[in-house]
Amino acid sequence: MAYPGLVEARPHRRLWLAALKTVRPRQWIKNGLVIAAAGAAGALGHDDVPGRVGVAFIAFCLLSSGIYCINDVRDAEEDRRHPRKRYRPVASGALAPSYALTLGAALMALGLGLCFAIRPLLGLVGLGYLLLTLSYTLLWRHVPVLDLFAIAGGFVLRAVAGGVAAPVTLSRWFLVVITFAAVFVAAGKRWAELQRTEGHSLEAAERVARRRVLELYSHGRLALLMTGAAGFALFAYCVWAFQLPTAGGFPWRPLSIVPFALGLVRYQWLVVGGAGEAPEDVLLSDRLMQAIGAGWLIVFALGVHAAS
Repeated sequence: MAYPGLVEARPHRRLWLAALKTVRPRQWIKNGLVIAAAGAAGALGHDDVPGRVGVAFIAFCLLSSGIYCINDVRDAEEDRRHPRKRYRPVASGALAPSYALTLGAALMALGLGLCFAIRPLLGLVGLGYLLLTLSYTLLWRHVPVLDLFAIAGGFVLRAVAGGVAAPVTLSRWFLVVITFAAVFVAAGKRWAELQRTEGHSLEAAERVARRRVLELYSHGRLALLMTGAAGFALFAYCVWAFQLPTAGGFPWRPLSIVPFALGLVRYQWLVVGGAGEAPEDVLLSDRLMQAIGAGWLIVFALGVHAAS
């Protein structure tokens, strides 16, 4: 016996699944920086700060997902030649470009509206994030070094959003840490992309999506960028940690330098081993990286609690 209602629902259900995949919820982990920034200032336990920061986190998830929808339409041809990205809904034909563009515009409008609802200044930060990420897609992604700092700028704006939503003043050293840690991750992403596209014949390489900017990079330059960015991030983190007063008679925040440094070392090890093209996959799949992150979070939270 046929069930027409169920038959009709299948295409509709596939459309929703394609839309969900396009907004990339796995990458929302990056927006945790909105919460971390307010946490670094020790403000998460104050009044209505958790609610404001939580809404700001949701807003930036909407903004970033909207950008992903737009990017997937723009990069569809390139994605079809990529061994993994060719399965993205727009590239594979599971989601029409018109649907993706409409969804992206709606998500960005909703996210921006939430930002302005919390604070007008946060709305301006959200608008700046959209302009930066869209300009990266159109321009900066093709300019070596500047493409890395454009990516870093997106992370810095997430941190600033957390401070504005709270509202608290974030340490300049904390923002320097975020900047260079993001450059470190972006350089690792380029390393992984370069490694994937090397070792092929010219004919095979034409079938592999390769960013034009990769032609201006080499493993040596990227290794130098990763090492330099990691060094600056660690130095800035040490300055930030030692600037803070000792909480409860125990140097919790200086102690957090240890897992932070281990995290940088482990991540670079994984990148050199072939990971890093999708940073969220590294964070969500490597058990040791997760253990280091949990250790850092515990030590850091103890420091915040002792100071409160």
